[in-house]
Amino acid sequence: MADRPPFGFGPPGRPGDDDPEPAGQGPPGGPFGGLPGGPNQFADALRQFADMLSYSGGPVNWELAKNLARHTIAAKGDPSVLANERAAVIDAIRLADLWLDDVTAFPSGIRKIEAWSQSEWLEATFPVWSSLCEPIAAKGVDAMSSMLNIDPSQLGEDVPEQMRDMLGGLGGLGGLASGLGPMLRQLGGAMIGGQTGNAIGELAGEMVSSTDIGLPLGPEGTAALLPSGVAAFGAGLSVDIGEVRLFLAMREAAHHRLFGHVPWLRQHLFGAVEAYASGITVDLGKLREAMPDIDIANPEALRDALAGQTLFMPEDTPQQKAALARLETALALVEGWVATVVSAAAGPRLTHADALAEAIRRRRATGGPSERTFATLVGLELRPRMLRESAVLWAGLGAARGVAGRDALWAHPDLLPTAEDLEDPDAFVRGQDQLDISGLEDGDGLEDGDGPDGGDGPDGGDGGPDQA
Repeated sequence: MADRPPFGFGPPGRPGDDDPEPAGQGPPGGPFGGLPGGPNQFADALRQFADMLSYSGGPVNWELAKNLARHTIAAKGDPSVLANERAAVIDAIRLADLWLDDVTAFPSGIRKIEAWSQSEWLEATFPVWSSLCEPIAAKGVDAMSSMLNIDPSQLGEDVPEQMRDMLGGLGGLGGLASGLGPMLRQLGGAMIGGQTGNAIGELAGEMVSSTDIGLPLGPEGTAALLPSGVAAFGAGLSVDIGEVRLFLAMREAAHHRLFGHVPWLRQHLFGAVEAYASGITVDLGKLREAMPDIDIANPEALRDALAGQTLFMPEDTPQQKAALARLETALALVEGWVATVVSAAAGPRLTHADALAEAIRRRRATGGPSERTFATLVGLELRPRMLRESAVLWAGLGAARGVAGRDALWAHPDLLPTAEDLEDPDAFVRGQDQLDISGLEDGDGLEDGDGPDGGDGPDGGDGGPDQA
């Protein structure tokens, strides 16, 4: 697919774009009356429409989603990373990773260091995003397809006559299933993909690293910071940008130590996301409410009709509540451990370590505007709760059992605290006196098989990072 704004999913208009068209310069109505420009633009739109309908990669059009995410980023401005910015990131991550050696039993998990623009963040993380969003987005496509069961006589007075005539003329569901149904399913896949791609593109503007949301989104072993995100995070904190960069580099390096040397953790987190997503349902009522505003010949109308709608809802069942608790607890345990080791390393070295840690807690607890938009669109909220309780628990374990004893709990998921344990961290720490993990405290179970080649570092070598 050509790298151009997808049909009906272009970036926000600029001032003047919505000015009424002078008389005589194009039809005001008709199935494609909302398209701008003359014959050339109309032909280009039709070509993009054909590209959209030619997608055959699954229920959700992820090619269109990625294309739209690119244009969303470009519309906001995404300067390339300068050489001095890249050098500053590499130096910061190397130094931060060195400082972590004394505060955790895990060796370096970094193989490569990079400095990303927002577009580079998108390219590196999109495979994981599409995998995370696929189950929920596919439900949205299925729900839109199920709307083909509508009897035209039951659609209500506000539904466009065009849609009513089309449904009746095609013989209801039978005609649609054999004729227009597949096309509408592709349109649904394009709309859901477009909405998700736009949200991911907006989210890129708030990211500072490859592990910013607590999940390993980028390539394994690649530590990265986004200079634009680092600068945005530091704005208004009255802290030198070099100190901000070092603090965020320590968080990135700590995440990579954990994900690089706890073999089961990556799948544990993604499994928790998948279990939660399996209980998400689509609000067909809101989908029906949007029907009067949908013009089937205009995918932009499909997008606008559902803008701001919260279509995805978690089921209120014991299984779904348990899945949500598992996801929130897993994210909180990762975040709490990272906060604990970063605090231990940064406290003696960075003047504003406490203020930066508090800024991170607020940011993770509330999420940015784009993160909230993303959660609304796909029903997936990747924010841990009980962050302070998790940090208290890990700090207490470190004081009671030492660094190796604390990190030994990552040897198996059954050793980790539960949601109930986070409600009373002190009780969990005291209870560890009765748990025999002494065999793990010298590193047994932390290193065996942690790296792909079984070596000290993730590449079987000394674990030292390579320059980007």
